[in-house]
Amino acid sequence: MSPDLRQSYRIDPAELPGEAVIFGCTPAMREIRNTIDCVLSSDLPVLIQGESGTGKEVIARFLHSRSNRRDAPFVRLNCAAVPASLLESELLGREKGAFAGANDDRQGLVEIADGGTLFLDEIGDLPWDLQGKLLLLLQDGTYARVGGGQERRGDVRIICATNIQLNGAVEAGIFRQDLFSRIDVVSLRLSALRDRKNDIPQLCEYFLRKLARQFGRNAPQLKPATLRVLKQWDWPGNLRELENWVARVIILGDDTVLGSEFRRQVAATNLLEYQEPRFGVLKGLNRSTTQAVSTAGIIKVLRANHWNRRKTAEDLKMSYRSLLNKLREVGLPQRRRTHRGFPPFH
Repeated sequence: MSPDLRQSYRIDPAELPGEAVIFGCTPAMREIRNTIDCVLSSDLPVLIQGESGTGKEVIARFLHSRSNRRDAPFVRLNCAAVPASLLESELLGREKGAFAGANDDRQGLVEIADGGTLFLDEIGDLPWDLQGKLLLLLQDGTYARVGGGQERRGDVRIICATNIQLNGAVEAGIFRQDLFSRIDVVSLRLSALRDRKNDIPQLCEYFLRKLARQFGRNAPQLKPATLRVLKQWDWPGNLRELENWVARVIILGDDTVLGSEFRRQVAATNLLEYQEPRFGVLKGLNRSTTQAVSTAGIIKVLRANHWNRRKTAEDLKMSYRSLLNKLREVGLPQRRRTHRGFPPFH
């Protein structure tokens, strides 16, 4: 591989978030930082697990940038993004004439990553036959290009990531047990953002600076009230969802409107998950009932009536217009299509 190509795969540590941003202040994430320290000087395979958007690739880049291989390439392959028919040649390379359209020899990512780190994202989507070839690479350091019989040697550290339970995939017969044992030598399980909400202010500050530079804008300062309401959301999209929300603040230039919109959505979702009284009791509710319980009761009856608003109004002995006004007042959807709750801004 040419020096210029190798340089293009090199990680500049200055481009990564700081450790305080990556790991935050929760014990689980700090433990991950400690584990990384223990494996920096080794070439042991690492498996990074966590929900989508929790920053698995950032952790992989951080690990590589502080390892003995930091001056060599860091090469990423998303196993779910490449068609299965092309995945083997993308990973292992190909010889001229290996298949229709293969008009020249081509290096695979294993060869490009030689001496460095190969990061296999969404490893659970790797086809069964290619899992065996990856196992051979892990065991013996050998592989062969598609259409070629020559055995090649690959000096790479393998870091894998997944958002699925691989042990379940093993039990289902879609992931090899022997490969799972090989890649699960060092396991890092990243926390979801809902479990590290105290990190949200610092994460917002980082995203504000980063995206302001990217968009050529000034970074606004989030109001304390907005930060408080951000901590009330469970962030099903994790760090990616939070970054998207901050991007909207940067583009629109003010968090006041977005904060108000977000507050309504948080309140709506919290009410949808509220543990209401049983349906039989709800028919006795009257206007003197507290607003929170009244709204929760409405949601309960709406669900029981499959989001039929007229039937719900009858059961609650309130006018149809009053029901619509109530739904509008708390920012709840008025039709069934969104009754399960809705994540913000997606």
